[in-house]
Amino acid sequence: MSQFTKEASSGTVMLRKESTVAWRLSAGVAALMLLQSVSGLAFPELYRDVGWVIAAWYGNDLVTALVAVPLMAWALMAVQRGSRRAELVWYSMLGYCVYNYAYYLFGAQLNWFFPVYVVLFAMPVFALILALGRVDAGQIASAFSEKTPVKWISSYMLFTGIGLTIAWTAQWLNFMLTGAVPDVGEEGFKLIASLDLSYIVPWFVLGAVLLMRRQPWGYIVATIITLKGATYTLVLTVTSTVGALRGIEGALEQIPVWAAWTLVGGLAVWGLLRNLQPAK
Repeated sequence: MSQFTKEASSGTVMLRKESTVAWRLSAGVAALMLLQSVSGLAFPELYRDVGWVIAAWYGNDLVTALVAVPLMAWALMAVQRGSRRAELVWYSMLGYCVYNYAYYLFGAQLNWFFPVYVVLFAMPVFALILALGRVDAGQIASAFSEKTPVKWISSYMLFTGIGLTIAWTAQWLNFMLTGAVPDVGEEGFKLIASLDLSYIVPWFVLGAVLLMRRQPWGYIVATIITLKGATYTLVLTVTSTVGALRGIEGALEQIPVWAAWTLVGGLAVWGLLRNLQPAK
């Protein structure tokens, strides 16, 4: 079933009632994301973490305020006009919010933002459940052009998913066999690896397999996770840049890695959305 309905008299495209709650929750999420990120940028002393973590929060807040929130705002406005591209961007930014604020909620030292982190972790989950429950995957997938470069995009997704799995598993094994603590520390490793292996890897791999087979949900999952991935590697690029400027060891070397991955991810998103035909 589609998220949209059309009034016969005016031709106006409207969200179905079932999706209105998800839209309103998402609008609240966007507003709260903006409030939190701008507050974090304006008052960095509210963070109680060590130097490199505070640099990470700064980069995170910057991308959230300047990229994620504007994308969400545009998507929420455009989706009311029936834009298929905006619909997928909307879902992706909700996914970004869940993943992003999981780090704040479970990784940041207790601070004044704690209740906000709880809301920004939980609210987009409910919005996604309500919104995705009404998605007609076949209808959206049929709007993708036959020229959509599914092979290279699914290959990129598989490489990302498998690469993350190998990277985190290798560090875990190295710690267990030699006692060598990962660069981000034991607690940092547990947080980042847990989120990547449980939240990112399955969606990259599943989306890649479904997209490679041109299954309807493959197009949807691939668009959502590649945009979310590109947005977060942009966070890591900015975070590494901020860290390098603040003299944090090892930050400079990470910039080209994350910048390259952001570029590749951005190209994958472009390859998908460019081939998604507008709703008639």
